[in-house]
Amino acid sequence: MEFRHLGRSGLLVSEISYGNWITHGSQVEEDAAKQCVQAALDEGITTFDTADVYAGTKAEEVLGRALKGVRRESLEIFTKVYWPTGPGRNDRGLSRKHVTESIHGSLRRLQTDYVDLYQAHRFDYETPLEETLKTFDDLVRQGKVLYVGVSEWTADQIAQALKIADEMGFDRIVSNQPQYSMLWRVIEGEIVPLSEKEGISQIVWSPIAQGVLTGKYQPGQPPPAGSRATSEAGAGFVSRFLEDEVLTRVQDLKPIAADHGLTMAQLAVAWVLQNPNVASAIVGATRPEQVRDNVKAAGVKLDADVLSRIDDVLGPIVERDPAKTVSPEKRP
Repeated sequence: MEFRHLGRSGLLVSEISYGNWITHGSQVEEDAAKQCVQAALDEGITTFDTADVYAGTKAEEVLGRALKGVRRESLEIFTKVYWPTGPGRNDRGLSRKHVTESIHGSLRRLQTDYVDLYQAHRFDYETPLEETLKTFDDLVRQGKVLYVGVSEWTADQIAQALKIADEMGFDRIVSNQPQYSMLWRVIEGEIVPLSEKEGISQIVWSPIAQGVLTGKYQPGQPPPAGSRATSEAGAGFVSRFLEDEVLTRVQDLKPIAADHGLTMAQLAVAWVLQNPNVASAIVGATRPEQVRDNVKAAGVKLDADVLSRIDDVLGPIVERDPAKTVSPEKRP
């Protein structure tokens, strides 16, 4: 495993981080989840990402139990706040009330006194940004949060937050957590240039495009049984990539992976790590062997010719529109 700094901070994170969106508390049984977490630890992963909303708060509970007994100082635990965690009108968003209540719930479920990174899971148009940033800053000063980040914010929203933090003396955002893969490159036009200038790293989710970049989805054929595309939680996210043209071009990546002794999943994860603004790629798993396979992408170097071959294969199916980064105008 190799490690990178998170933004301009002194915090080092593993190039591959383990995330439990969709899987823990919903798609896989707890014993399997614990085996995956143990495999991650065995392979040198120290960074674990979750969120209060995953599996209706159950994912945090599963991760907390799976990490119990591991030396806390050896881990970087990340979680998030924004999406609904209860039926009440204030059980969502980035108000002082919800952020404060949410961090306390997350700490309890994760069985820890603090999280290394607390992330605003979307931008909240119904809460003044100053209120959210002041609350985050208070949590940092209380020692419950060490660093602050965001997820799926636009470049303009990140710039607003940085300006307010500088003017009011708050801790600055050190990271953004966007979707990023060979197929989904919407951060490259605006977010990455701003982040490089301001000392912010990307912690990217779905580097394998919900499993599509493994090549297991075949054009003209139904999704394999038990795959993300057949699960209630994941089908909506993966459906955008299941067009025959996309799947056909993905199949054409297989010779590139084979030429470099990589599986398709390893090639996909290695690709996102070629971007120096990416601090870590989040991988999920339903089986320990998936973790062991994915971590082999750490430290892999792809030369310019390989990256050019990938671009030639994927061609027009790559999504690059910055406008695809959106948050709900109204709280869900």
